[in-house]
Amino acid sequence: MRYLDITTLLGFYISVAIISLTGVIMPGPVTAGTIAKGYKDKNAGIQIALGHAVVEFPLVGAIGLGLGPFFQNKEVMIGIGLVGGIFLLYIGYNMMRLGKEVERTEKYLPYPPFIVGIITTITNPYFFLWWATIGLLLIATAVGFGLAAFIVFAVLHWSFDLIWDYFISFSVFKSKRLWTEKVHNIVFSICGGVMVFFGLYFIIFPWFS
Repeated sequence: MRYLDITTLLGFYISVAIISLTGVIMPGPVTAGTIAKGYKDKNAGIQIALGHAVVEFPLVGAIGLGLGPFFQNKEVMIGIGLVGGIFLLYIGYNMMRLGKEVERTEKYLPYPPFIVGIITTITNPYFFLWWATIGLLLIATAVGFGLAAFIVFAVLHWSFDLIWDYFISFSVFKSKRLWTEKVHNIVFSICGGVMVFFGLYFIIFPWFS
């Protein structure tokens, strides 16, 4: 590979890192789920990131093979948003309703972290839309560099999910001893509120986009 090609590839990976970082730190269902599960397990973020990868890697591969326009279809987004939104409303409502029951934390989100990673990813229609728009340009560029560069790109992007999710769950787990019952209630009520907000957003917004 020529020096110019290497420089261009490195520049591309830097842009991937920046775009990925700005994406993962945005609050959303995955972040809320990571906080909830991190209360009991400092490694929950790793498992959630792995669940996220189960959805993300096949999707990236499918878009790389030309299925991007399918996920830009309004009817598809409405369908995903409706099903996913209702499920997030259910989860969020229960998290808020049980917010004061400190010893029953598992009832907020009664699934193992790996499944939470899958659920909070696959119920998010804008996860799919992001990859079919912004992500599509990154995928097309990566494919242009070859298969190896494409694989590195996918792993690099996901590594930011892994690092951020683990940071959140580790921080929550290590700081929970400082939480009073009131703080616990506030934190989990906020997480539930985030789920409800995105549930409503995913149901309503696709109709007007």
